[in-house]
Amino acid sequence: MSTVNLLSKKQIRENYEAYTEYFSEIMQNVVTILQQNIKLSAQPTYKSRVKSFESYYKKVLRLKPEKVEDENTLIYLTDMMGIRMICAFLEDINFGLEQIKGLFEIREVEVKGAEKKFSEFGYESIHVLIKIPENCKPELSGKYEGLKPISDEIVCEIQIRTILQDAWAEVEHELIYKTEFNPFDIPLRRKLASINASLTLADITFQEIRDYQNKLQKALDVRRRSFYSIADNLLNDEHDSKGNNEDISRVTPFVQGTIDDLILRAIQAHNEGHLQEAVDIYTRIIEAVPDSDKNVLAVIRKHRGMAYFAMNHLDEALDDFQKSIDADPKAYRSYYYKGIVYSIQKKYEEAIECYTQSLEINQFQAHANFRRALAYFELQEYEKSMNDLNIAVKLGLKPEECASLQEKLVKKFDMNM
Repeated sequence: MSTVNLLSKKQIRENYEAYTEYFSEIMQNVVTILQQNIKLSAQPTYKSRVKSFESYYKKVLRLKPEKVEDENTLIYLTDMMGIRMICAFLEDINFGLEQIKGLFEIREVEVKGAEKKFSEFGYESIHVLIKIPENCKPELSGKYEGLKPISDEIVCEIQIRTILQDAWAEVEHELIYKTEFNPFDIPLRRKLASINASLTLADITFQEIRDYQNKLQKALDVRRRSFYSIADNLLNDEHDSKGNNEDISRVTPFVQGTIDDLILRAIQAHNEGHLQEAVDIYTRIIEAVPDSDKNVLAVIRKHRGMAYFAMNHLDEALDDFQKSIDADPKAYRSYYYKGIVYSIQKKYEEAIECYTQSLEINQFQAHANFRRALAYFELQEYEKSMNDLNIAVKLGLKPEECASLQEKLVKKFDMNM
């Protein structure tokens, strides 16, 4: 005889409600582990829920579990606890899944929605069934005293979705499952399929934009390292104006002819040592952008200034960095780059002023403090130099980068003792 026939709905509810807070605490412990350990480009948000009693009871009726020895025993279902990990981008779903696999024992991984035809509606997400580790289970004492250990291993389902997948799932639940509505009308089904397809396309488009941004950022990082390398060589009187030829693989333009596309082409030309080509492209952008669009002009002037700098056209570089600042007074990197040019020209007081203005906008710049320390050293202001160097180290400056200046300062202080 089945348990359902032996236990009343009232008794099943009492057993269920006795464990809801216990399960909630388990899930909060799991969420805490996820929050502390999952590292994605944009940190996910989390939702958790204990299965509602009505859903639980319907499933108990459907499953007809075997007879239980004690009427106070909970009829445990593997989907009683559910956590949603909601990500910004499609790529984060697989990245998140791999990280979850490293945190928990996995019992099952299922891709929901993959089996549906294009004309059908339904959300997609990855469902991961994890075993709850012992350190996530509260002691069965105090407020949980009287609860019986669950004989089978306790599991929790983690659903990994994008923001748009989660939004669709919420609305679909209200329109279809919660109201027990299943549309037979073909036009209505097509509308639902169209909405789902639009959301899927939006997710794909967001991911394409993120991929494009990542490629652009990679190009920017190479260009920035090249700038700093040239600056260090000039400060040491070892300048090679050929530029940095570190490889940046050519990328398909995101939208041919847009400002973003032109910027990427200019940065790639810069990174490949085609400096005049880079300057020409930046100039085309500056001529095309309205004077009112100051944010864009500030960025492009900064980029062109860096290209001029790589060509050893320091006056043109200074002019572009200053015009970048004029367009955006908060352009702390332009102040910083301007300071580097002044340092190369041995105008250390002007350089210090620029570094200071940059740090007033953004104080968390290890290299701005370091380069100001170098300028202070040249002006024989050794205490200020040491103070800036110490701040740079605290902000994460690598030991090998500051070793030379540190040794020079120690010698100066030893001589004055």
